[in-house]
Amino acid sequence: MAMVLDAFASYVQNMLTEMVSGEVHMLLGVTDEIEKMDVKLKDLKNFLADADRRNITDNRVQEWVAELKRAMYEAADILDLCQLKAMEQGLSTKDVGCFNPLLFCMRNPSHAHDIGTRIKALNKRLSIIKERSAAFSFIPLGSYEDRSSKVQASHSGNKRRETSGVFDRSGVVGEKIEQDTRKLVEIMLSEKEGNTNIMLVAVVGVGGIGKTTLAQKVFNDEALNSEFEKMIWLSINKDFDKVELLRTIITQAGGVHGGEKALAVLQPILATTLKGKKLFLVLDDVWNHEAWDDVLKAPLANVVARGSRVLVTTRDERVARGMKAVLPYHHVDKLEEEDAWLLLKKQVVSSEADAREIDILKDIGLQIIAKCDGLPLAVKVMGGLLCQKDKKYHAWEMVLHDSIWSVSEMPEELNHAVHLSYEDLPPCIKQCFLYYCLLPKTALFFRHNIIGMWISEGFLHSSEDLEELGREYYKELILRNLIEPSTEYTDQVACNIHDVVRSFGQFVARDEALAAHSGETSFVSKLKEQKILRLSLESQASESDGIDWSSLQAQQTLRTLISVGHINMKPGDSLVHFPCLRTFDIKSAHLVALLESLHKLKHLRYLSLEETDIPSLPDCIGKMKFLQYISLKGCKEIVQVPHSIVMLEQLRYLDFRGTNITDIPMGFSVLTNLRIVRGFPAHEDGDCCSLEELGPLSRLKDLGINRLEKVTASLSAAKAKLGKKVHLAKLFLGCSSKLGNDGLIKFEDSQRIEQVFDELCPPPRLEYLEIGGYFGRWLPRWMMSSSVMPLKNLRILFIQDLACCTQLPDGMCQLPYLEFIKIFSAPAIKRVGPEFMQPYHQHSPRPSQMVAAFPRLHEFYLIGMVEWEEWEWEEQVRAFPVLQRLMLSRCKLKCLPPGLASQARALNKLSIYHVQGLISLENFPSLVELDLDQVLDLEMIANLPRLQKLTIKYCQKMKAVEGVPLLQRLFLSDNNMETIPEYMGGINPRQLELYCSPALLASIAVGKSGPEWDKFSHVEHVKTYASQGDNSRKWYVFYTAKPYSLETNVSVSFVSKGKLAFVVHLNLSIYASYLNYSLRFLPSISMLEFEYIPNYSF
Repeated sequence: MAMVLDAFASYVQNMLTEMVSGEVHMLLGVTDEIEKMDVKLKDLKNFLADADRRNITDNRVQEWVAELKRAMYEAADILDLCQLKAMEQGLSTKDVGCFNPLLFCMRNPSHAHDIGTRIKALNKRLSIIKERSAAFSFIPLGSYEDRSSKVQASHSGNKRRETSGVFDRSGVVGEKIEQDTRKLVEIMLSEKEGNTNIMLVAVVGVGGIGKTTLAQKVFNDEALNSEFEKMIWLSINKDFDKVELLRTIITQAGGVHGGEKALAVLQPILATTLKGKKLFLVLDDVWNHEAWDDVLKAPLANVVARGSRVLVTTRDERVARGMKAVLPYHHVDKLEEEDAWLLLKKQVVSSEADAREIDILKDIGLQIIAKCDGLPLAVKVMGGLLCQKDKKYHAWEMVLHDSIWSVSEMPEELNHAVHLSYEDLPPCIKQCFLYYCLLPKTALFFRHNIIGMWISEGFLHSSEDLEELGREYYKELILRNLIEPSTEYTDQVACNIHDVVRSFGQFVARDEALAAHSGETSFVSKLKEQKILRLSLESQASESDGIDWSSLQAQQTLRTLISVGHINMKPGDSLVHFPCLRTFDIKSAHLVALLESLHKLKHLRYLSLEETDIPSLPDCIGKMKFLQYISLKGCKEIVQVPHSIVMLEQLRYLDFRGTNITDIPMGFSVLTNLRIVRGFPAHEDGDCCSLEELGPLSRLKDLGINRLEKVTASLSAAKAKLGKKVHLAKLFLGCSSKLGNDGLIKFEDSQRIEQVFDELCPPPRLEYLEIGGYFGRWLPRWMMSSSVMPLKNLRILFIQDLACCTQLPDGMCQLPYLEFIKIFSAPAIKRVGPEFMQPYHQHSPRPSQMVAAFPRLHEFYLIGMVEWEEWEWEEQVRAFPVLQRLMLSRCKLKCLPPGLASQARALNKLSIYHVQGLISLENFPSLVELDLDQVLDLEMIANLPRLQKLTIKYCQKMKAVEGVPLLQRLFLSDNNMETIPEYMGGINPRQLELYCSPALLASIAVGKSGPEWDKFSHVEHVKTYASQGDNSRKWYVFYTAKPYSLETNVSVSFVSKGKLAFVVHLNLSIYASYLNYSLRFLPSISMLEFEYIPNYSF
């Protein structure tokens, strides 16, 4: 996260320009010195880009660059100090602009003299630095101004791929990875055993070659998910925390660690949690064998069921050897040339026309690929770089012949492709990228957090909308494949970064930034040896292994401190040792001792104390004039906010979610610089802030209001002026319960909340809307009629806990950009009528000619509408043309509407859970996956020509499944099932997975001579399980048709003609609880002989 010289010089120059425009230089009496500084910076900027470039690998340049950075940081600090002195004396920045406060503060002669002296001294340093630059023969490569428009130009000039938050960037191409996956799956399913119940298999390869991608494919293989009771994935950091590792696996295994911190306590908890379970465990990115040998081996090795497997990915074959993984290790091969070309095209091509252009460039493309050395990560990053270039031979040729490819003696951290992509970034985005690489690996940082840090560091400037500029930079890093959107979140709000890319960034920033873990033995020595400007820490969970605050206090030049986990505090610890701090982000730590000195951080812009134990903010927080970001999310001890918070005029972000704050001090309306406010508690008390004070906050982009049930008058809501907030893109409106003693909501309360919400009409700009706990009988007017509906740009809609509403919003169906709807818990809705699909249906003689309803909706979830019985949708009414995913859960829907089957032609996954009254499901031509659970009245599934995966759980009345010619996998589950359904004889899935009663399992175990044979013998692979206690796979039967194989841990022998001659062998004791079930399926017993059945009496 090093400062990028070119970009930061422009930032300082911009500050100087504003000083000159305010005539501050004349008050200082240093007009000549200011002009000299400006000239020197302009001269230096001519070759700063080259200095930055050479600083990565040229040791001679590094010292010179470090000295120049220190000088520029000092310049920024001096200018910061001038503005701060003015604000401390009470002059508002809103009235006088950014640097005119200097005019005010310079009226103090001693202060003017001090500033003047410092600027003169700084000028002398810059002169010396400039003279020394001649020794390095720097060349002009273009400055920040020359290249800063590059991002905007690339967005407007080139066609780019559409991306979304769930876009799969795994880059899986070619047959080789499929072959490797099949090979590893076969190993995992093999019967080879060692001396313990667990077999370790190792995947070995260099960083970026695709070890994790291969492990993910194996982990998600359906055959493995059917075989193993517990599937657990653990990422093992280089300096992993033993306690946190145990806590994580216990939680993933379904256990409770209870906050324990001792290995001796946690290991038995893990053993108990997984005892007798068949486990598949992935240990990803293992750097040494300690995670297994010292932490996990003892509680797992002889406790889990036989056949358990551990898949390890590592860069070092010695690690696999130390963990005693089975031989041979699986080495991941480099990409074949053709596969690498396919992967490169996947990154660059956005249309068929693009594909034709790219194919013309294949020859030079293969030469570029050759330089990537077959590493998938390098190919992907190179694809991101080529996306920025013209699709012309000469443009790709310049990439091919770039001198970076020939840099000799490159450290391991410097992957050539990542290096080249980094150098192609505009300077303004380089420093944002380096900052991202510093963030702790184990914590989640959302887009708004990261952009806030960038703004606080001064990386984003010279724009009216810094947040939007930050989003553009963030998007650029995604498009270049330097960061990858997490599939767990929508809208790209969270991203992952590959270890190789992270290591590169940390190497480049090594002169002024350190990312460390408290478990590193060299951590303290690094702090003693180097003055750090930006520090990122990950701490141990236990106090004995946590970071000592005192070990940090020598780093008095720190500008950023980010820490996740425990910090050891003692009396007297404070923040006074960090006078330069701009960003302070501490998660999950005990920080009460630091509160008293918090106000000493005069330069602080970003303050995040999420999930800490602080009981309040200090009353003097109003003195921290530069504060722009405050997040108290998850601080449950906080109940109030100090009044002085309204003095922080530069605030852009406030987050009170997850706290117990019930009111905000009056005067909140003066904070007109706010862009994001989350967890704002509505209040009507005359001594506290009301909704009216939101009215002047016209710059808000993201607003969350809680406790709206406290608002007693709609006039107060109207004064919030939400509709006039033209920048508002995200809105949350929440209420808490208003149930009376009788368990009902009073009519007057329901009517009042309707009136309040009617006045909270958002602006047309809104893209995301979430409503929770609303107890009105009618939804707001602005949701119920598309003729007046303002939400023309809405993309995402969440509605939760509609206690009294009897109707879904009928104003949504024509919204052109709506992609996602989730309705959760609407118990009063009994009917969804045609108005939901077509609000003007009664006026149209030919509904089929209307524009399709919900033209862009991709996902639709209707959950917890427990009284819903009817959905009217005429077959000819066009709707949901691109709907892909539909979930219906906990309702009484008697039939699916004809329009759903005929119009939703893109629907590929349908989930129906806990539905009463639905009898049949048929005629869905596009459905690929159908998931049914406790659809108690369902009798028939028919005519699903593309169906490949079918799950049926506890649907006891199901009689017919037909018209599913492409069915690949069938999953049936009902622990009371005593016979295989008759419809199995008419379908032919490739795989059948069955969870049933012990009696049925015993009957299947008989094989060819059993009564169930004809129902399953034609299926290629069958896996049948029966439970005992909480182990759902205690007993099993595995069958393969060709070549014939039937394996079971139930020991039963049958003789001809269905007569049981004897029941003996190894596992006879299991029949102690199941014998009564089994006997009814043995039609003519001539002799029954038992060797030993413990705890059973006849």
